[in-house]
Amino acid sequence: MIINQSKKIIRIAVVGCGRIADSHFEAIKNNSNHLKLIAICDNDEKALEQAKMKVDATINSVSNFTALLNSSDIDVVALCTPSGLHARQAIEAARAGKHVVTEKPMATRWQDGVNMVRACDDAGVRLFVVKQNRYNTTLQMLKRAIMEKRFGKIMMVHINVFWSRPQAYYDQAKWRGTWEFDGGALMNQASHYVDLLDWLIGPVEKVQAMVTTTRDIEVEDSCVLNIKWRNGALGTMSITMLTYPNNLEGSITVLGEKGTVRIGGVAANNIQIWQFEEPREYDEKIGAASYETHSVYGYGHSIYYKNVVEVIRGEAIAETDGREGLKSLEIILAAYLSARDGKTVSLPLEY
Repeated sequence: MIINQSKKIIRIAVVGCGRIADSHFEAIKNNSNHLKLIAICDNDEKALEQAKMKVDATINSVSNFTALLNSSDIDVVALCTPSGLHARQAIEAARAGKHVVTEKPMATRWQDGVNMVRACDDAGVRLFVVKQNRYNTTLQMLKRAIMEKRFGKIMMVHINVFWSRPQAYYDQAKWRGTWEFDGGALMNQASHYVDLLDWLIGPVEKVQAMVTTTRDIEVEDSCVLNIKWRNGALGTMSITMLTYPNNLEGSITVLGEKGTVRIGGVAANNIQIWQFEEPREYDEKIGAASYETHSVYGYGHSIYYKNVVEVIRGEAIAETDGREGLKSLEIILAAYLSARDGKTVSLPLEY
């Protein structure tokens, strides 16, 4: 595979100029010693012009994705487009010899996700799936405590995602709230929290789920899950986009035989409970690890892009590549199967 591009500046194009693109623009700027934004792409001319004013009025702006890929100047494309477009665009970019960074979820169908990984492997390029919440200082501390086995046996885990997405949010674009291009509260908004199920606790054994829809959309806006992990832990996950009037909470609670932790706030940004049988020196840092945020996206994109740079240069391994992205996609699709059929679904899925 192509893993070493020496120390040259890596040239990147951002595709899709909606709300999440701003996080990518900022992250690229924060890594400007290694990354250079050379083009933006969107088939909405108004969105393209607005983005151009944010980044650089002289930057190359393209409305056609295929035309963008014909540029030999591009090393990486970042996909900030509707989720249902990720697979086609990632495969096309890979065949054009470009590395791919894709926003979550990597795809809305299992086979699409698998095809993305295969296409990038075959082309000898890298596929990165953005999971920026892993870099939250609060979750990094929780990950460390779990890796050090401070909880002993983990008994129970609970995650809440109580956010607000009014009808006006879905009405902003025709693709929002559709099965093909968007996915629902579980697939889209809560995708990063689903990622925590495997990344923090371990492989999931089985799930049960129920979903419901209140907004005028195709997909679910509320969902509850029961989860059993292979290590014996049990857990639940409660998700709704119906919170009034604003985003309320993104939290995770972990209960073990020797420890209890709750990380709350609007985006798992505040360590509210941190209790262990055996103290460690870094326990004093829990106050500093918490931070104020009004954004549910967190501030991990810049650190995420640092890893992208290091991987492309052959200096590190990818922390969230395509195969890592498939793990949360599989849990989400298992939950949808469970909700549809009214039964417990075991993993891995068989297709």
